[in-house]
Amino acid sequence: MSTLSAIYFYPVKSCGGIALQHAEIGPLGLALDRHWMVVDEKGSFLTQRSHPAMACIRPVLDGGALVLQAPGMPTLQLDARGEDGAALSVQVWKSTLAALDQGTRAADWFSAYLGEAVRLVRFDPAVERLASSRWTGEYRAPTQFSDGYPLLVIGQASLDDLNVRLAAKGAPALTMDRFRPNLVIDGLEAYEEDFIDTLSFGEGAQQVRLKLVKPCARCPVPGIDQATGLRDPKWPDEPLDTLATYRANPRVEGGLSFGQNAIVIAGVGASLQVGQACEWEFSF
Repeated sequence: MSTLSAIYFYPVKSCGGIALQHAEIGPLGLALDRHWMVVDEKGSFLTQRSHPAMACIRPVLDGGALVLQAPGMPTLQLDARGEDGAALSVQVWKSTLAALDQGTRAADWFSAYLGEAVRLVRFDPAVERLASSRWTGEYRAPTQFSDGYPLLVIGQASLDDLNVRLAAKGAPALTMDRFRPNLVIDGLEAYEEDFIDTLSFGEGAQQVRLKLVKPCARCPVPGIDQATGLRDPKWPDEPLDTLATYRANPRVEGGLSFGQNAIVIAGVGASLQVGQACEWEFSF
C-alpha cells in the first residue's frame, strides 16, 4: 500500500518551506503555496538559481500573519489575509501577469537581505494563470507563482535510489527538501511516479484526485543545502551530474527530470493527511 508520507508548501516562491500534517486542496493546489514572490526592478521573478540565500528565508504562518525570518535580519510580519497592494506587472518564465505589490517595508527587508533592489508581491486572486494546456490537455489547471503547475509529487523510493547512487561515488546523501516537492509518496517503486496517470486519496465526495501531467525538469537548485543556502564545495555539481547518468529526458527543457508535476482534477475543498493511503492508475 502506498501512503502520503509528507506534505510541504512554500508561501514565498523559492524561500523556505513548511511541513504540514494535513492540508486542504483548493483549485490552485495547496492554499497560499507560492502565493508570494520576490521580483527585481523589472518585475522578473527571483529564485535560488541566482539567489541561493533565499533558501534561508524562513516563513511561518501565524494566524492571519505571514512571519518571515532570515539570518541577520529583524523579523518581518505581514498580513496574510489581505488582498491589498498596487498592481505591478511581473513575469514568471513566459507568464506575464498583474500581481499585488506588498509595499515599501517588505521591499526594504528583502532588498537588505539580498543586497539589491527587489520587491515582494502577492498573487492577485482576480488573475487567472493557467498551466500549459500542452501538458494538461482537456483540464484547465490554475496555478499561482509556481514554475508552471500547482503541485509537485515525488516518490520517496526515487530519492532513496538517487542517494544509493550518490553514496557509490562517495557523495553525501540528499534530503527531500532539496527537491521542493508538495507531496511525497511512500510505497512506490523508484521512479514509479513517472508512469502514474492519476493519484487518488480518500473516498466518495471527499476523494482527492490528482493527474500527473509532466516530468519535472531539474535545474541546479537541488544542489543547494536548504538549511544554509550553500553548495557542497566538494560536490558542487551534484546531484545533476549523477542524474545525468540515468535521468535524461528529452521531453523536458533542461533534459533531466525528477518528480512529476500534478494538477487537481477532483476534490476541491477536501483534505489530505500525512499517513493517508493513496491509490493510483497507470498511464499505459
